[in-house]
Amino acid sequence: MHFGPAPLPQSRGTQYRYKGLNCNKNCYPYNDYYRNPHRDHTIYTTPKLTKAPQIESIKSWAYQFQNADPDEIANSGFDLVVIDYSRDGTDEGAYSREDIEKLKNSGIIPIAYISIGEAEDYRFYWREEWNENPPAWLGEENPEWSGCYAVKYWDEAWKNIIFSYLDRIIAQGFMGVYLDRVDEFEYWAKKGYDENWTAKRMIEFILEIANYTRTKVGPNFMIIPQNGERLLDYDDGKLLKVVSGWASEDVFYNGLEPSPWKDEKVSRLDKMVNAGKIVLVVDYVDDGTRNEDNLARILDFRRKALEHGYIPYAAIVDRELDELNVIPGIQP
Repeated sequence: MHFGPAPLPQSRGTQYRYKGLNCNKNCYPYNDYYRNPHRDHTIYTTPKLTKAPQIESIKSWAYQFQNADPDEIANSGFDLVVIDYSRDGTDEGAYSREDIEKLKNSGIIPIAYISIGEAEDYRFYWREEWNENPPAWLGEENPEWSGCYAVKYWDEAWKNIIFSYLDRIIAQGFMGVYLDRVDEFEYWAKKGYDENWTAKRMIEFILEIANYTRTKVGPNFMIIPQNGERLLDYDDGKLLKVVSGWASEDVFYNGLEPSPWKDEKVSRLDKMVNAGKIVLVVDYVDDGTRNEDNLARILDFRRKALEHGYIPYAAIVDRELDELNVIPGIQP
C-alpha cells in the first residue's frame, strides 16, 4: 500500500543503474554462504566503533548516491552523510577505509546505503545464471527500475548475502547503515501474503541486521531505515527501541509540488522524534536555479521539517543524487 492517491516514488537506490560487476558461481559470496551458511562469515578486519555518534549534535545531513568524493564531503560542513559503499556500485569501486576515516576525522558521520528488500544486478553478489535460473527467493524485476528484483527477504540465503554486504561496510569503517526498500513488505502483501506476516518478517530482519552489526562493531552502530514508515504500525516496540532513527523521502514536497503523503508520513515520523530518535527527510525541491520561487520552496521545506524536529536535506529535483547540494547560507 502506498501513501496518498498517487504511487509513492521509488527510493533512491532503485532509480540509478550502475554498470555492475557480474558474479559467477566461483565468486564470493557463493562459495562461502551457499556452502557454509551457518559459520562466521567475516572476511575483513572489523574496526570497533569506540566513539558513539553524537546524535543530538546532528543538525545537517546529505545524501549522495553517485560518485561521492570523500575530499569534497570532508570539506562540506555536513554533520552526517549517506553514501553508497562504492563509487560505482561495484566492489572494484569500493571506498577504502582511509576514505571513510577521512570523513570521520573531519567530524562527519558516514552512513552506508544498502538495499535489503531488493536485489540489484550490478552488485558483487549477483550471478549471471540468475537471469535464466533464479533462486527461489528472487522475485520479479521491478517494472519501474530495470535490474532491481524483489526478494523474499525472510529467506536465509538472502539474509546471508546481506550479512556479507554488511561485512564490507563494517570493514570500511562506516558508522551505520541506511536501509532501503524496507517497504517491500507491502509488495509481498499485494502478491497474496498476509501483510501482518510480511511486516513482521521485515521487522525481524532489521532487528537481525542491528544485532549482527552491533555484535561486530559495538552498540553505537547506527541503523536507519528509509521509507516504509507503516512498519511502525506492526511494531511491538522492539523496532522503535533498536533503530537509531528513520529516513523518509517526499515528506512535504513531491518534487516541486506539495506531497500527497505528508499527513500519513508525518504522523509516524513524529513518533520517532518523540522517542528521541533522529529523523532524516529528503525532498527533491531544488530545481537548480537560485531564483526567488526556488529559494522560497527550499526554505519552506526546511521550515516545515525543522518545526517537526526533523533534519532536512533539499535535493535536486532530478532525483539523481549525483552531487553534494550545498546552498550557501542555507544548506548545510
